[in-house]
Amino acid sequence: MSDEAPVEATTAQGEALTSRTRLREMMQASPLAPDELMFNLGLYVRSSLLVKFLVLHDVYRRIQALPGALIEFGTWRGQNLVLLENLRAIHEPFNKQRQIIGFDTFTGYPEEAGMAAKSTETHGGYDTGGAYPDYLGELLQVHEAMNAFGHIRGAHRLIAGDVVETAPKFFADHPETLVAFAFFDMGPYEPTIAALKAIRPHLMPGSVILFDELTWAGAPGEAIAFKEVFKDVRYSIEKCQFYPSKSLVTLL
Repeated sequence: MSDEAPVEATTAQGEALTSRTRLREMMQASPLAPDELMFNLGLYVRSSLLVKFLVLHDVYRRIQALPGALIEFGTWRGQNLVLLENLRAIHEPFNKQRQIIGFDTFTGYPEEAGMAAKSTETHGGYDTGGAYPDYLGELLQVHEAMNAFGHIRGAHRLIAGDVVETAPKFFADHPETLVAFAFFDMGPYEPTIAALKAIRPHLMPGSVILFDELTWAGAPGEAIAFKEVFKDVRYSIEKCQFYPSKSLVTLL
């Protein structure tokens, strides 16, 4: 569930697409002053984005009683990480032990990744640009600073690079890690299976995994990797209530 789901580039048609374009134009030409605009961003939030907020809120309520980190594999712009920080501040404002960790190449998909072309072309292959990780890191710190105990930092980590290498290394370096929630939004088989293998020993009963592309034919690697790694694991699986193309797996 990236900030803009890959399939959305082709689902808006006719009047809906025209209205989406007009909404963007109206936001760009908003008569609101910047401070007022920030306080009224709901004026421009589409339902297809609002539903993602609702999904993450539902997940957070499910894992709130568990210890452990919140991890996203495939962060792109990092909107979900920011949402998780602010959900932490809402649901458990004094829990500064809750780590929020994002893994991404920040350079996008390589040509040989096997992703359907239309899934990446709209967003430039998901290459954020070389300076973006630093910007996102500061943005997370700004949000953290506005929340309770904001003077205590270090709850966020951004790990850049190929997850095939970075995920095994991170968990080897931090064997104490527990994972309450993991969000998979990469698509290709190789990084997905590497990350699943890396986190499996750190999951616990009640841990939740959210898969963005488990049932999407444009990225079959996610489902294949999941079935391989979790073939001997007891879990329940369901589609998201408000976002049925996304899948929730809960360990039993």
